[in-house]
Amino acid sequence: QVQLVESGGGLVQPGGSLRLSCAASGSVSSIYRMGWYRQAPGKEREVVASITNGGSTDYADSVKGRFTVSRDDAKNTIYLQMDSLKPDDTAVYYCNADAGEGDVWDDYWGRGTQVTVSS
Repeated sequence: QVQLVESGGGLVQPGGSLRLSCAASGSVSSIYRMGWYRQAPGKEREVVASITNGGSTDYADSVKGRFTVSRDDAKNTIYLQMDSLKPDDTAVYYCNADAGEGDVWDDYWGRGTQVTVSS
């Protein structure tokens, strides 16, 4: 089992910045990929950014050049630095981890943190 806890959400004005954190605990050694998803009211949950244990990153087209995902292995934590925020970025942001041992794998989620971009 893996537990994920997000933090860092809040209210910012358009053009502002926020940094989200996701701390992982439990069977941390089994994680091979972590990422950030978001879900706005009335919309589907979508992937925002991901990072593998090898350090490879990927981003949704809508956030490329504005968001940066990173990790601190010593703290078992990943971050999402969000710059040049837009109202369309308003959503609940969820941390995700893909973890597995041999043929057994699972998908883990945090409870989410609210990001609101508004004047």
